[in-house]
Amino acid sequence: MPRRLGDLEDAVMTRVWEWNRPVTVREVLEDLQKERSIAYTTVMTVLDNLHQKGWVRREAEGRAYRYEAVSTRAAYAAALMNEAWSASDNPAAALVAFFGMMSPEQRQALRDAVRMVQVDDPAEDPEEREGTEGPGEAAAQGERAEPPGPVEEDRTPAPPEAAGEPGSGEGDEPGANAGGKGR
Repeated sequence: MPRRLGDLEDAVMTRVWEWNRPVTVREVLEDLQKERSIAYTTVMTVLDNLHQKGWVRREAEGRAYRYEAVSTRAAYAAALMNEAWSASDNPAAALVAFFGMMSPEQRQALRDAVRMVQVDDPAEDPEEREGTEGPGEAAAQGERAEPPGPVEEDRTPAPPEAAGEPGSGEGDEPGANAGGKGR
């Protein structure tokens, strides 16, 4: 699980994410020095730590390294949200409280994201499910559901003691459910 980055780690990663290219310690140092006094070795240590933690990969270039982000800031933020939500003893209440803190723009972004996930999920897309619904789903859509029946191979009637009622377990295939679909 990801842990929250420290302030200096976050400042360094912010540059790596924003620049979206391999960066050197010197480039990050010069940008950070616009806001605070910081030593080259401090930035080098932070980037090395981020490399050890798996946040950046590095490639040697001469006597120095170029560092590049392993994942996006959005993925980092999502992992933090998931970690915090998973730690809650009442996830639904945590979500309600979180949604209550959101600005109208953030709530709109959430609605957009939910719509995107629903479109990408075939189980949520009615066109993807077409022809796959069970008897209850067809009835819920106003269609007449036909019960599943056995395939007729032999038209000779079976003796009454050998023919079990559908769904009673007699004559059913092991592992088949009452809806007629196997696993």
